Amino acid sequence: MPKEPVAVVGIGQTKHVAARRDVSIAGLVREAAVRALADAELTWADIDAVVIGKAPDFFEGVMMPELYLADALGAVGKPMLRVHTAGSVGGSTALVAANLVAAGVHGTVLTLAFEKQSESNAMWGLSLPVPFQQPLLAGAGGFFAPHVRAYMRRTGAPDTVGSLVAYKDRRNALKNPYAHLHEHDLTLEKVQSSPMLWDPIRYSETCPSSDGACAMVLTNRAGAARAPRPAAWVHGGAMRSEPTLFAGKDFVSPQAGRDCAADVYRQAGITDPRREIDAVEMYVPFSWYEPMWLENLGFAEEGEGWKLTEAGVTELDGDLPVNPSGGVLSTNPIGASGMIRFAEAALQVRGEAGEHQVEGARRALGHAYGGGAQFFSMWLVGDTPPAT
Repeated sequence: MPKEPVAVVGIGQTKHVAARRDVSIAGLVREAAVRALADAELTWADIDAVVIGKAPDFFEGVMMPELYLADALGAVGKPMLRVHTAGSVGGSTALVAANLVAAGVHGTVLTLAFEKQSESNAMWGLSLPVPFQQPLLAGAGGFFAPHVRAYMRRTGAPDTVGSLVAYKDRRNALKNPYAHLHEHDLTLEKVQSSPMLWDPIRYSETCPSSDGACAMVLTNRAGAARAPRPAAWVHGGAMRSEPTLFAGKDFVSPQAGRDCAADVYRQAGITDPRREIDAVEMYVPFSWYEPMWLENLGFAEEGEGWKLTEAGVTELDGDLPVNPSGGVLSTNPIGASGMIRFAEAALQVRGEAGEHQVEGARRALGHAYGGGAQFFSMWLVGDTPPAT
């Protein structure tokens, strides 16, 4: 039995900020959901099921929050599913929802991801004491910094590449009204002179800690026909994972990431991603991961990713725009960060990304990763239904 094509017909985000003191978690998620429904011109009654995702519960200290959020999300009496895959959860949540539609289990699904980091401290939450895990040297940055240094040694990349990425993404964020960081006075020199946090990662090359939520309405072909605006169509989607540590693990270019991208491209009929994909929303919490993921996802040969960044290829007006929204470097409600990447990719092919729209974008990739670079989720969306 063929899969039902899946369309993104509604997208909603909150304004991402350091602390949303004005709303509870329930208020935060409902804000994004209401905006997604309004975008699709649907009501709660039109939703058949809700799929929700977030990062670990200890980030806010509320266990199984999906249970008390059911009312706020119109899920009373309807199926509600919780997804968790560390930092990639926003992406995998959207994929679970898309698969429910593709399989014909539900006609129209609301999917949502969130984080209210102001009610906890993610850095110290990720710094559990020995012997429960290896020391991370204060948060995720301490874990990933040696892998960045390994990339630099492996490829010969100059130490200026990370600052180029950060400067680009923060400038892109100025064109995105929902982005957390709007640094109007930022210069490349300020990025390069910011304090070193985890060698070689500087303060201005790291993601912020944000409160925010993102929601999407996914539906089948019949639902898309009733939509008030053009839909973004899912052409391919996949998840892959691998252990945090194992003999031979390549932290610079994880096998799970390569396999996930290859599966998505196969589904979407992509043979040359650099030429056939018009925009990329890539999960880059530390700026050096842009060139690393360019190689991991097949946009550049091994050792060549940093050269694309340095040449301006990934700029908003470049040959392959990466993170036109400002990316995770500018907005990071961890549980929602992956879904924001997926939603921003959908906005691009719908032609509704506003000031950060990539001209003529017809196919866009949304990408998320999490854990110790071990969980990956991606989708590729287009402006027309996939070929059957």
